[in-house]
Amino acid sequence: MIRFVTLLTCLLIIQPSFANEIAMDVAAISSKALDKGKLRLRSEGVIIADQSGAILFSRNADKPRPIASVTKLMSAVVILDAKLSLDETITITKADRDLRQLTGSRLKIGAKLTREELLTLAMLSSENRAALALGRTYPGGSEAFASAMNEKAKSLGMMHSNFIDAAGLSPNNLSTPNDLFLLMQAAEKHPLLKKIAQTRSVTVKPYKRLGPLRYVNTNRFSRNKSWTLLLSKTGFLTEAGRCLVMKARVDNKEVTMILLDSYGKLTPFGDANRARQWLKRYRKSA
Repeated sequence: MIRFVTLLTCLLIIQPSFANEIAMDVAAISSKALDKGKLRLRSEGVIIADQSGAILFSRNADKPRPIASVTKLMSAVVILDAKLSLDETITITKADRDLRQLTGSRLKIGAKLTREELLTLAMLSSENRAALALGRTYPGGSEAFASAMNEKAKSLGMMHSNFIDAAGLSPNNLSTPNDLFLLMQAAEKHPLLKKIAQTRSVTVKPYKRLGPLRYVNTNRFSRNKSWTLLLSKTGFLTEAGRCLVMKARVDNKEVTMILLDSYGKLTPFGDANRARQWLKRYRKSA
């Protein structure tokens, strides 16, 4: 065995071209195993990354586009990084109404919840009024909050992103798959966001004289035992299409998926499943 290793070492020293041929063969095998042409996704902006952070697949990764309620992920990071009291009670006011998209809310004027409860509803069920209340009660108000979001983006290296409001209601809330990948790396440092991602539903009681309200996770994988969510946010606007960003553990491996501008309510989840099967075939052949 020792003689064989010595002989092989000598061959590599004497014939460096032989070593290059070996490296080229290995690269060809890896390229064949990870055939990007076989991953047919319908989302327009995509990043698929493995647990080491290596990008395995991307599409239009640097093209800014509306991200709808995925914006709330940035809102959550700004709130948590500011270390504002999560136990503080916040009252919903008229200022928290959605005057852009005119979406409704079960949180009526006068509803009272803690900052943590509002953050949970914003992330879990994409509650717009909850997100707007979080922005309004940030030191300096909603405008200061939007500025803080953009400052956070710059500090994270998100150079192709722009944030307008805490809920993602403006189509001018823009980002790219690469920028959102950086945001997700910052967001996963907060255990609360992992806890919210893994929560199927939550019940809150914002009114003294009325019954509790139940909110459900907008990520259907939270109810699928074969997916363990570690971070998650969905989004939708006509201008943004269907969006899904998440980090999950599937088949005992962690994977990050950023899927923007899909057509059809279930399309990003279909893309996620297609990516999962693609990764599974790759791991078997690698």
